[in-house]
Amino acid sequence: MDRNQLAKRLKELRNQKGMSQEFLAEESGLSLRTVQRIENGESNPTGESLKRLSDALNVNLDELIDWAIIEDNKYLNYLNLSALTFLFFPLLGILIPFILWTSKKGKIKNINTLGKDLINFEITWTILLFFTPLVAFIISKIGLAKHITLSTFFIIIGLLYAINLISILLNTIRISNEKDVIYRPQIRFLK
Repeated sequence: MDRNQLAKRLKELRNQKGMSQEFLAEESGLSLRTVQRIENGESNPTGESLKRLSDALNVNLDELIDWAIIEDNKYLNYLNLSALTFLFFPLLGILIPFILWTSKKGKIKNINTLGKDLINFEITWTILLFFTPLVAFIISKIGLAKHITLSTFFIIIGLLYAINLISILLNTIRISNEKDVIYRPQIRFLK
């Protein structure tokens, strides 16, 4: 556990709760000097001290110690590539990234932006995948376009799959080069 990250987090939580160091020490049963050392990053607290501090702050122990946001481009790439599950079944391209995103949400730098953009893109893509051929079929049946054939449907679906695949692969390269992801088109379902 990084002492400096814990020190920042403890001070932040204490200030959010409107507590002084003295009040936190009293509530936790620790000495004022112990609280000061922890907040200054001068000592590593014991498990018992961490439990007392989390109880006094009325937060889960994980909120106190599992706060450090780390950089993990490998996980970001893994999250991004998990959307390739759309190749097996379109809804998996939404479900698998969603599970991976929510499991690390707020713990990895840039994961929230990537997760939201990726899932918004996959939802938009899935809607287009299901409704574009349907709209084309309806148009052909009501006589607005007489030359829509079965091969046109396959071309449309093939183009949609190609767009999704290329977007995921290009964004994997962008993540590896530490650039922002670009997923277009996307409807902002998650904000």
